[in-house]
Amino acid sequence: MKSAPPPREVLPWNRFGDASRELAQVVVDSGWMPDLVIAVARGGLIPAGAIAYALGVKAMGTMNVEFYTDVEETLPEPQVLPPMLDTSVLAGAKVLVVDDVADSGRTLEVVMRLLRTGTTPGAGPHTVTPAPEHLPAEARSAVLYTKPQSVIEPDYTWRSTDRWIAFPWSSLPPVTATANTEA
Repeated sequence: MKSAPPPREVLPWNRFGDASRELAQVVVDSGWMPDLVIAVARGGLIPAGAIAYALGVKAMGTMNVEFYTDVEETLPEPQVLPPMLDTSVLAGAKVLVVDDVADSGRTLEVVMRLLRTGTTPGAGPHTVTPAPEHLPAEARSAVLYTKPQSVIEPDYTWRSTDRWIAFPWSSLPPVTATANTEA
């Protein structure tokens, strides 16, 4: 017998825009402003773009990290994947790292350790660590959701929940070819 799916929190597209702006407002109200926004791909791509627009920050980068392979299924350790961020642009910058959720927090922990110290054990065979002279002046993190079991407390969070989150960009399966395709 198949077990029931975990309880879900649904973030619809029409609420996502408000959530992103509210999270950006929390950052602004803290008195700190980033020079650069880094998205943790893939889940953080859309929130990072929305938050960067709301903050008026045009400089953006991406760190590709794989950890979750399915609902409640992960790799043994988060893996930083190519293409790699050009770390030379980080030197002396104030960097805001954005992801959709700090669930276990292990992905965000890997990214933040990499940006704060230039090291990250177990981050994958392709990881390029920034040279000490390329480290940002300061790196902070922002997520839409934080879960109670997260091993890292993000600097900025929109909401806390213990539920599985259905994000509008990842709640449907990937698009596949239709059986009736005509050229």
